[in-house]
Amino acid sequence: MNPRASSFKTALGALMTVPVIVIGVLMLGDIGGGGGNAPAVAAVAGANGGANGGEDGATRRGTVKCAESGSYAGDYHSAGRMTASWSWSCTGTTRTLLANGLPDHEVGVFPNAGNPNMIRAQEVSLSLPLFPVVAASVARAGPMLPVGYSLAGVKFDPVTNGHCPGTAVGREDCSLDGPVGHWLIEALGQSVFDFGVDANNAHVQPSGAYHYHGMPEALLARAGLSDKQPAMLLVGWASDGYPIYARYCYRRADDAGSGLKRCAGSYQINPHSAPDRPSTHWAPLGTFDGDHVYVAGSGDLDDCNGRTGVTPEFPHGTYYYIITDSYPYIGRCLKGKLS
Repeated sequence: MNPRASSFKTALGALMTVPVIVIGVLMLGDIGGGGGNAPAVAAVAGANGGANGGEDGATRRGTVKCAESGSYAGDYHSAGRMTASWSWSCTGTTRTLLANGLPDHEVGVFPNAGNPNMIRAQEVSLSLPLFPVVAASVARAGPMLPVGYSLAGVKFDPVTNGHCPGTAVGREDCSLDGPVGHWLIEALGQSVFDFGVDANNAHVQPSGAYHYHGMPEALLARAGLSDKQPAMLLVGWASDGYPIYARYCYRRADDAGSGLKRCAGSYQINPHSAPDRPSTHWAPLGTFDGDHVYVAGSGDLDDCNGRTGVTPEFPHGTYYYIITDSYPYIGRCLKGKLS
């Protein structure tokens, strides 16, 4: 979210304490892995044999990182030395996270020129569906609905609260603090506005919550990943219960032996700016969220930056999200049922 404190007294003030997200679930198996962009639910055939044969898909999902906890003691610059802590657990239908929201890696210096906030521990308590199902329509992510959380309990929250009116003739007519106009400013991929993000494409909310707007580089570096040594890396869970991976995916969604590549989103810059858009003379295309358009089939992923396929944790297939190096970086919508 937007780094400025002054305009967070109302809607974003609620983020001072991370809300509990409780999402209803149904006992369904993994999503079938057939490539493509549209998720399709595969029914569980029985207690000892899933829809994909052999291992039961639902049983497999119910064991992935269901008992995981950890801590990390680090230097958070002006905030001093603190210890990140997190704990995941599962019941029959629910995956639960308890954490203090501190990242489990080195961070940039906060406060900084573009971000006046200091990192503080949070109270993160949320419940996600252990067996997510596809919803009839997508849910837009936003201030009260984070895309998801990292395995250490840090938010994936790509949207800012910076806005410009269509009549803006320069940065001074815009606000990083709240809705002054309807042109939503991007945190990444533009150089007109400075949101003070660090090398992990993250910064800090007025509440002290450190959160990612894009690729969590430290998580990949710690896992030893690079273009020479790629791997599908599970970095967290979405608010609808589906897994989140970062950067790399299989070349063919349904074939783990097809090799790995940088997964590409399916959004492109719309060269035809809207009539009420601020002038491209000072705000080049890509400055605003509205400058991007989804073009089905132009990349590897769907409109929520996800796809259906096999992964190391889900060899029988699942729907999953990918954090990409270009827009939308972290998807702006969720495919799973929220209730």
